[in-house]
Amino acid sequence: MSQLNTDIPKAFQIENTLEQEHYLVNGELIHWKGTTADVFSPIRTANANGDIEPTRLGSTPDLGEKEALLALDAACNAYDKGQGEWPTMKVADRIACMETFVEKMKTKREEVVKLIMWEICKTHADAQKEFDRTVEYIYDTIEDYKQMDRDSAKFEKQSGIHAHIRRGPLGVVLCLGPYNYPLNETFCLLIPALIMGNTTIFKPAKFGVLLIAPLIEAFQESFPKGVVNILFGRGRAVASPIMKTGKVNVLALIGHSSSANALQALHPKQNRLRMVYGLEAKNPAIVLPDADLDLTIEECLAGTLSFNGQRCTALKVLYVHEAIVDEFNTRFSKKVDALKFGNPWEEGAKLTPLPEPNKPAYIQELIDDAKEKGASILNSKGGETTDNYIFPAILYPVTKDMRVYEEEQFGPVIPVIPFSDIDQPLDDMAASNYGQQVSLFGKDIKTLAPLIDTLVNLVCRVNLNSSCQRGPDVYPFTGRKDSAVATLSVHDALRSFSIRTFLASKDNDYNNTILEELLDSRASNFVSTDYIL
Repeated sequence: MSQLNTDIPKAFQIENTLEQEHYLVNGELIHWKGTTADVFSPIRTANANGDIEPTRLGSTPDLGEKEALLALDAACNAYDKGQGEWPTMKVADRIACMETFVEKMKTKREEVVKLIMWEICKTHADAQKEFDRTVEYIYDTIEDYKQMDRDSAKFEKQSGIHAHIRRGPLGVVLCLGPYNYPLNETFCLLIPALIMGNTTIFKPAKFGVLLIAPLIEAFQESFPKGVVNILFGRGRAVASPIMKTGKVNVLALIGHSSSANALQALHPKQNRLRMVYGLEAKNPAIVLPDADLDLTIEECLAGTLSFNGQRCTALKVLYVHEAIVDEFNTRFSKKVDALKFGNPWEEGAKLTPLPEPNKPAYIQELIDDAKEKGASILNSKGGETTDNYIFPAILYPVTKDMRVYEEEQFGPVIPVIPFSDIDQPLDDMAASNYGQQVSLFGKDIKTLAPLIDTLVNLVCRVNLNSSCQRGPDVYPFTGRKDSAVATLSVHDALRSFSIRTFLASKDNDYNNTILEELLDSRASNFVSTDYIL
């Protein structure tokens, strides 16, 4: 979709490009004088010559190995073999730093929301939701951490040994976020890693990179030097040399398993590397013959096409019972074709331009391959292409030899598979490389009960008569097989970025006197029974 600048509501116009000239290392905003990478929006507007082209939003530093290793040194020095200010700081003081940050972050809401819209074409409402959800996630993390500390503010005694058990940091965390939720999912890694006492190096995703720029000063002003280091550049140029050193204790990544495997393979001591991954998925919907089709179609519409299907939690394949598949396809096709394609600020727009320039061509490849092998496009608009979009195509019937069955499309194409025997989708899920979630549509409990009992052993979340999703963030978010490593709920993420550690002391007068003095003096930040309100 092309748009003249004058047609854009003033509140959403890009009046000035954002030339990000600094990166954050060791508490300093370092001015970059080297090469830069231009940032373009998939939204096309008229340039100074009147030509319609992708809108240039600004630029970021194109950093390399030298800058990456300096950031690593800063993080290592801030951790200082466990002796650094941040890992040894009182829990209440780390919480205070995080509270300072989130208050500063909230002042940048409008700027960040606008950049989310232009960089990755998330609708205005969804961009606002991403920002607000991230703020809420930080507050929830703080509260959960307080409760964790309260639960640990005690001594236990077993077999004549006193124990004071807490959770401690792991060390240096390399944090790499995704482009589809460049703020929320990145911070769902970064925030728990930080608050647990780790030091971090963070590189924004390839798309959705400028929206981090308004927050850099907030990071600089809220945390001790070296605790948060922010790099810009290509993953191979900055993440790879960091991993090769073996100094990274945790690789935190939301993206594709191929990237995760390549990076962890660079670490010389892989057994020492803690991995926290949110990876790809091929979440299916299973539509039983007694499903409420009105409800099912609405949920499948949201599940397949929210943010154009560019979500790991999106429904990527629909199994529909042959008794109702014709009716489902007819009604579902009309609903898909009725969706409005537009720019993120347009009222009622459900489909927006695709951030990845090569995505329309890739989706077309999947469509062509499926058609060659016997599938048809069911909806009249399916496959219509513009410079920055391809309209969602419903493909039917899809078979296992088609690429769209095997590959995670991460975009607007919807494969539909008819089934008569429930073992077909169950066998396909068991054989799949992925195991994140499933949506199950039906109402007969005699049918649902054994299905649920099986599905919970194939995936990590079964959604009854609803589309797959991550939230609420207090619920576990994880996956089996190639879909995840570790769990990223508010509660679980704190544990994913920490380890149980404790002080043990034999129950005798000599030791007990020392413990009492330790507690009375409050000389130790670890040995404490203080209760955080």
